[in-house]
Amino acid sequence: MSGDGHPAIEARGVGVTLGGRRVLTDVTLSAARGRWLAVIGPNGAGKSTLLRAVAGLVPREGEVLVDGTAVDDLRPRRRARLIAYAPQSPALPPDMKVYDYALLGRTPYIPYLGSESPRDREVTRSVLERLDLDGFASRPLGHLSGGERQRVVLARALVQQAPVLLLDEPTTALDLGHQQQVLELVDRLRLADGLTVVTTLHDLSLAGQYADELVLLAAGRAVAAGPPERVLAEPLLTEHFGASVRVEPGPDGRPLVHLVRPLTSRMTPVEGT
Repeated sequence: MSGDGHPAIEARGVGVTLGGRRVLTDVTLSAARGRWLAVIGPNGAGKSTLLRAVAGLVPREGEVLVDGTAVDDLRPRRRARLIAYAPQSPALPPDMKVYDYALLGRTPYIPYLGSESPRDREVTRSVLERLDLDGFASRPLGHLSGGERQRVVLARALVQQAPVLLLDEPTTALDLGHQQQVLELVDRLRLADGLTVVTTLHDLSLAGQYADELVLLAAGRAVAAGPPERVLAEPLLTEHFGASVRVEPGPDGRPLVHLVRPLTSRMTPVEGT
């Protein structure tokens, strides 16, 4: 919890309707300062929409509070100083330089019609250095690999210096090595800066390894919430993902989720073939 007892980020009764379709219904979640909350669920459950609703990017019902303050009462620039959001697949201008893109994260601090201050440039350079991107500062975004692009999107969010960081599928399209690098990096920054991290993650084992708490969404509703060992339970996963799984503790006791091939699908060869 934050100093006065409020969760760092809290959503109460969030509902979203898009194009006449009900996407989220009465979703509630909260995370204490410095904690990592992962939102999991099958495709189409509403995970990305939930993050966008919390970030104020889609119309919603319900309340979102940061450290006890309702964000709907804040001006957009003030809200952007409290919540940073990194989308899953942002449109990156191919000719824009890495430094200039990361510097966009300072927009909430730069006066209208003003220019960036030495402090804005210092923060941007520092974040690029921490993400091992300082050598890429002058490189166009269109010349980056998938892993480098993911780090640049993270850099822009971190440059905002908001206490709450929302990351939509930060490991999407990354190979195993880069997935681990990005998640370890987020975890180090969380611990060093006291950030509260809310991510969507489709890989259940990764969610179980990194997050302190999980929220399981299914058909737009939160059907389970709590520590990974409670939410990553075989009956819950079988019911809501429609998959045969085995869950076992990893070396550190955190749950690992394995797909298990159903016995009924292992058909014996037909004679004569």
